[in-house]
Amino acid sequence: MSRINFYSGADIDRAGPLRRDSGYVEQQLASSRARVLPVWRDKNFVQLGNDDSETPQVAWLSIEAAAALVDGPPSFLLLGEKDGIPYFTIDMSHLDEPAPDMAHGAFMGLRDVGGTMEQSDGALLSYAKGLIHWHERHPFCARCGSPSDARDAGHVRVCVSPDCGTSHFPRTDPAVIMLVHKEDRCVLAHNRRNPLPMFSTLAGFVEPGESLEEAVAREVQEEVGIQIGRVRYHSSQPWPFPGNIMLGFHAEAESTEIVVEEAELVEARWFERDEIANATQTGLKLSRSESISRRLIDDWVTGSV
Repeated sequence: MSRINFYSGADIDRAGPLRRDSGYVEQQLASSRARVLPVWRDKNFVQLGNDDSETPQVAWLSIEAAAALVDGPPSFLLLGEKDGIPYFTIDMSHLDEPAPDMAHGAFMGLRDVGGTMEQSDGALLSYAKGLIHWHERHPFCARCGSPSDARDAGHVRVCVSPDCGTSHFPRTDPAVIMLVHKEDRCVLAHNRRNPLPMFSTLAGFVEPGESLEEAVAREVQEEVGIQIGRVRYHSSQPWPFPGNIMLGFHAEAESTEIVVEEAELVEARWFERDEIANATQTGLKLSRSESISRRLIDDWVTGSV
């Protein structure tokens, strides 16, 4: 695609081959240029502008400032490096409230500020949030139940049991997201999980033993009862809410009758291309501007598919 989706494009070297080198990691931690992106209870540390015209930015801490806020030895997770600057993240969820000396920034939900930031900054926030979330949810070995320790600068957890020793890697759950269309109409739905009256594309998780194309067809059939034909891949997007990779498709409908799966959807219906193109004037609320759902819709409306 000519442009990448939001929450990707961090534009750093993730230093994958060097993570296992403890000497390299220690060297990066000792660098006076090292920057730390703290995460507190699924929220990122950002610096807000003085007025609405200023773009929010990442509020970095130094290694020393971040370490001073942690009870005991700090556990820094390496994100990577760029232009000689090492980037780390650290979980500060043990704090009841953000500390007073962090007043130059604020912990904000990524949904609240991510779409208004520079793309590379939003991608770094996504990366840090996703890595911290995985560690928080996987303190024990999924095979034997023993505790696990973080290794390789935070990119693997290893079971401490000598009888097991299984390595676990950060998990990203694949989900398909698709715009179903036929000629100059497409299907959009209002999901029950969204309290706002917003219409977006259909989506669902890929199941074991299922191809992406099969997942697209199954989810469309289950949610709106439509049979689809041709399926075309569009693009993908990291979606750290909490840890998914959204795989975007356009799908051509072979039937038109909608049967709504009421357990998941409030409403689903066909929309004319012109109706979506004039959504601002008509009051139709579509997916968030930074989402791949909106990208699928916009590219179909403009014919950029």
